[in-house]
Amino acid sequence: MQIPQLRTLLCLSLFAIALPGFAVDKNKDKKAPLPKWNVAVPIQLMPEGDKWAQKTLKSLTVEQKIGQLIMVRALSEFESEQSTAWTEMTDALHKYHVGSFIITVRVESGVLVKTPPYETVMMTNRLQREAELPLLVAADYERGASMRLQGTAQFPHAMAFGAAGSTIFAEKFGAVVARESRAMGVHWNFFPVADVNSNPANPIINTRSFGEDPKMVGNLLAAYIKGAKAVGMLSTAKHFPGHGDTDTDTHLELSRVNGNLERLNAVELPPFQQAIDNGVDAVMVAHVSVPALDPDVNKVATVSHAIITDQLRDKMKFNGLVVTDAMDMNALTGLYHKETDRRGASMRAAVDAFKAGNDMLLMPSDLEGTYTGLLNAVTSGDIAMAEVDSRVLKVLRAKASVGLHLAREVDPNAIPELIGRPEDQQLAQDVADAAITLVRDNGQALPSLAEERSRRKNGGTAPPRQAYGNTEATPGEGVLVLILTDDPHSENGRQFDRAVRLRVRDANIMYVDQRTAPLMMENVTAAALHARAVVIAAYAVPSAGRRVRAADGTMKGSAGLNQDMGSIVVRVMQIAAPKTVLVAMGNPYIGMDYPMLQTYMCTFSNTPTSENAAARALFGEMDIRGHLPVTLPGMAERGAGIQRGSTEGMNFQSH
Repeated sequence: MQIPQLRTLLCLSLFAIALPGFAVDKNKDKKAPLPKWNVAVPIQLMPEGDKWAQKTLKSLTVEQKIGQLIMVRALSEFESEQSTAWTEMTDALHKYHVGSFIITVRVESGVLVKTPPYETVMMTNRLQREAELPLLVAADYERGASMRLQGTAQFPHAMAFGAAGSTIFAEKFGAVVARESRAMGVHWNFFPVADVNSNPANPIINTRSFGEDPKMVGNLLAAYIKGAKAVGMLSTAKHFPGHGDTDTDTHLELSRVNGNLERLNAVELPPFQQAIDNGVDAVMVAHVSVPALDPDVNKVATVSHAIITDQLRDKMKFNGLVVTDAMDMNALTGLYHKETDRRGASMRAAVDAFKAGNDMLLMPSDLEGTYTGLLNAVTSGDIAMAEVDSRVLKVLRAKASVGLHLAREVDPNAIPELIGRPEDQQLAQDVADAAITLVRDNGQALPSLAEERSRRKNGGTAPPRQAYGNTEATPGEGVLVLILTDDPHSENGRQFDRAVRLRVRDANIMYVDQRTAPLMMENVTAAALHARAVVIAAYAVPSAGRRVRAADGTMKGSAGLNQDMGSIVVRVMQIAAPKTVLVAMGNPYIGMDYPMLQTYMCTFSNTPTSENAAARALFGEMDIRGHLPVTLPGMAERGAGIQRGSTEGMNFQSH
């Protein structure tokens, strides 16, 4: 045994001795006290863990083995013992023997309803106590736990890391997310995104990608994986073999990657290979058609043996966990539901996905169909028992690598110490600050804003205005801020509103959504004509299933602005372009739609930290030093970025 392994084993042993009530989980002995353990050590399969995995495999029935290959959803919120949701979860555990859950939150009107970390801890512990075997708990924390939970560090989107260009940031990010996640009983993150976003029209990857340069994406992937593994978090490179060069949302319809093999080997595949070479624990496969790897028009990567087994496993030498993207997405279900009912479609999709080489099926559209389909295939000999054993052993080894053979539960009392640390939030803010990129600067709009702040810096704050329903704007000679968001119920613009008012308390701030945009055109026009400086904060980020009305009147998946809100931007540019700054609070490509833009700034994210950074940059309080991680065709090349000093230096230097 090597020295690092001995050190880790000693730490585990000492922790077990020191913790009151600690007992090794005997799995079948429900009376034995379950250990509570928040301490995470580096991802590592120790000899005793491997022994546990192999012994456990031998003890499982065929039905239990099938369940270990399925992951279903659980909401991190209270459920009574008699609730339908809890009954469904216990059925998943006892009737279908599922071995993994993905923990998430409710979505209402397209908005994630965030919950406190304690809700997650209570649910993961409760599920662990109910389960036959230790559960592997996953989450989709692309921007950290703050995507779905309150009180956690608010990191920006991946593309902000690309704009900041720091692998140190990425490594620290991985470590923070790992610590916060493990504290809540979450062991596996479906991140980092390995997609190279080379298509400006991509509606679903976009800012979730680090950028369009395969080498840069690979370097940031490697750094994130290193940070996550060091603190005990399983990481996932997604969406294999690459979802960046597509223009449709797979939550809505089938996407096609049209590049030839030379292109795939040069752009799409290298980041995944770099992730594999740096020890990524899992790879998630996309529901995309890739003719260069599999010419069968009826195959998406998720059910393609050529893509998963021949390419990923054999050619790229990946031996970790292969997991499907959500099996309930339209891009996959649409291929099967055309020919049969939902249950039958789920049965066939599950068998095809397993045969293609997936180790775990994520969020099946029909749990009973998925379970029955796999079980029938095994009992009929269509799927070899030896192959099932091989996949289940990989899952059990993954559980042992995060210490689940020693401890299932975590201690809720440790949450205040492990989650929401001020230094973590400062790191998130540092990333957001470093990401701010100035694409165009006419030398007029930003100095005007800095002057307005200087004029009012001792004015304090003003009472908040109503965000919506206030279509009567009072024309003035100060700062006009238009906050464009297609979701009036979201948090978009709230922190930016507060940040602006702290600097210019009498700023005229108007919220505009797709419903109110036509009604507000006249008032916006009047306000823009009279204002000395105008800021348009355009909120547009990739969101599953999001559709907007395009200029031609059609509805399509998009990460851009709705047509009516776009009309607001055009009108302001027509009458006030020299004194206007357009800030892309997310999708950097939206600026391409407005060639008359004179001052254009990108944050690559809509998180509160990015809103704070945008406010500081607009009013000259910090240096602007970010660089575009993507090309904006007809506007700017990747790597572009005007470096602008704070108002103290007033330095202008173009790169």
